[in-house]
Order: sequence, then C-alpha cells, then structure tokens
Amino acid sequence: MSMDPYQQSTLDDIMTSALVRAIGDLLDDLVERMLRTDERVATAAQGKLLIAVDDGIEEVADRVQRFVAVATPAIRVLARRARFTRVPWVLVASTAVSLTTTLRAGVRELRVLSSLLAHRLEQATGTRPEPALVTKLAVELYLAPKRKPDVATLDLPLAQLTRKWLLRGVFGRDTRSAAEKALDAAEQLDLDSLLETRRTAD
Repeated sequence: MSMDPYQQSTLDDIMTSALVRAIGDLLDDLVERMLRTDERVATAAQGKLLIAVDDGIEEVADRVQRFVAVATPAIRVLARRARFTRVPWVLVASTAVSLTTTLRAGVRELRVLSSLLAHRLEQATGTRPEPALVTKLAVELYLAPKRKPDVATLDLPLAQLTRKWLLRGVFGRDTRSAAEKALDAAEQLDLDSLLETRRTAD
C-alpha cells in the first residue's frame, strides 16, 4: 500500500492531535485502574489465555468510544482520497465497528501486558511499580517486542501506537499475534538492567 505526500501529511496531523491525546488518556486510566487492584498476570501463558477472552473492558469503554468518534470521520476522509494497490479504503465496511473491535482488543492486550509487567516489577522490587514505567514498558514491548525498551525517559510513542491501531482497524487485522510476542518478551525482560537505567536517569 502507498500514500501520496498529502495523505501522509494528513495522517501525521491526525497522529499529533486529538487521537494521540485520547490514547494517552486511555492508557493512563487503564494502568492506574489495573494497579489499584490485586489481580495480576503471573506468566506469559496466562496472559495469552486472557487476551483471547473479550471481557468487555467496561471500565474504559467510554474512552474507547470517544477515540472511535474522533477517529472515524478522519479515517473516512483519508479513505476517499487513498489509492492503495491492494485494498481501497472505500471498500472497508463500517469503519466505526472495525475501529471499535480493534481498539477493544488492543486495550485488552495492553492491560494484560501491563499486568504481567507490574507483577514482575513488584516481584523484583517489593513495591508498587511506578505507573508511568509500567505504561512505557508495555507500549514499547507491544510495538517492538524484539527491541529492548528505552526507559531513559518515560515519554510514550503514542503516535506510533495510534497509527498501528488505526491502520489495523481500517483493514480488520488481528493484533493478537503481536501481543503474544510482547508477552513472551515481557516474561524474559532483564528488569535489573532496566531498573538501573531508571535510577541513573533519575
């Protein structure tokens, strides 16, 4: 698939506006709620079972719908102008439904991944982990499970995450395989090294 410069510029504008802020708010809420409970995912295998179950994510459903409400008109504008070599965006049925399905799955996957990371951090430190650190690790692993997370700063690659969910939502692609790889990476993560990096950065 390909975009002309105008389409890419429009998509980049979307990434740096309301959608990115909506994703940031959603993640903050998601991780904070998870950390306030005593429930944790202890292994990657347990996490893989959980992401296969649609539990409704009712506690952040309003934020999911808010994101979809902002995203759908923007995606439809791009769809009318896109010239893809394989699947034209104008043939995608019900953008809102597709985006909602993808986002709900992605949020569920990130919550499970965050819970596993929180469990590992609690085991390593004996204390409640910093929410921002849990979120940074989860998002970095979710986007690139083969790459060591950069925790020198806790800035989040929200535009990249937003773009991933938008494009997968438009084309109806499953995110579960990537999430399972992220769970495996989280289970094998060298936390001692990462925590030392955070101490040095602080």
